[in-house]
Amino acid sequence: MLKRLKSLFSTIQSPTKQADADIAAIAPDRLLLVLGDIHGSLDLMGQAIRRVEEYVEAVPERAAQNPQLIFVGDYIDRGEQSKQVLDWIYDLAMQMPDAVTCLMGNHEGMMLDFIDDPVGRGARWLRNGGLQALASYNIGRVRENSDAEELVEASLALEAALPEGMLHWLRNLPLQYQSGNVCVVHAAMDPHLAPQDQTRQTTLWGHNEFMSTPRTDGIWVVHGHTIVIEPQLHPQRISIDTGAYHTGRLTAAAIGPGTCEFI
Repeated sequence: MLKRLKSLFSTIQSPTKQADADIAAIAPDRLLLVLGDIHGSLDLMGQAIRRVEEYVEAVPERAAQNPQLIFVGDYIDRGEQSKQVLDWIYDLAMQMPDAVTCLMGNHEGMMLDFIDDPVGRGARWLRNGGLQALASYNIGRVRENSDAEELVEASLALEAALPEGMLHWLRNLPLQYQSGNVCVVHAAMDPHLAPQDQTRQTTLWGHNEFMSTPRTDGIWVVHGHTIVIEPQLHPQRISIDTGAYHTGRLTAAAIGPGTCEFI
């Protein structure tokens, strides 16, 4: 079990008065606890999980709301402990399948590309944090410009290093989670399309109108992927990627009917 460390950065923040007016329309079917991009930051994840537990335990009514813990993806790369983070999240998801949802991030997608086609599609992952992820599995002697033989060797070593069942789990991670009028994705949603019509490209990598064009269907979108200095609450959009791997701040959002608090 992860060592629970006292957080130096995380505090529960109340929404602003303007946000209070905006969030009155939020209506999930249960309490959602949404954790931002982890990127191999094991200690910060442990701190965040502990803070989330404390948040739920502080008010009995919160536990009664059947809380759902949702990870927005990007568990790996950038930070130094991708393997440890991925192992921990996988074990948690297996133990609590009804209470924990793990979404796919673009970095998990790139890792799968590396496993499936290391020569044709592997370089993008390696130059975007894949080298750090491989190092966490003690796989070295590979670079972005490695030859085909070295790339294939590293790909096979990574696949062999994954625990039994994990590769299948990774391939089948969902792209979104919806509860009531709240939809959680990794990167973005096309504001002109319903949740069920979103493409994989958009949910994993973003959309050029996502930040500027408000939705008209009443859906609130919670997302990571785009780093913000502080978690942000906009009309129908909640941003929670605070760049854990280089800022030391990992954010979670606690979202219930008419409320959103940042942890």
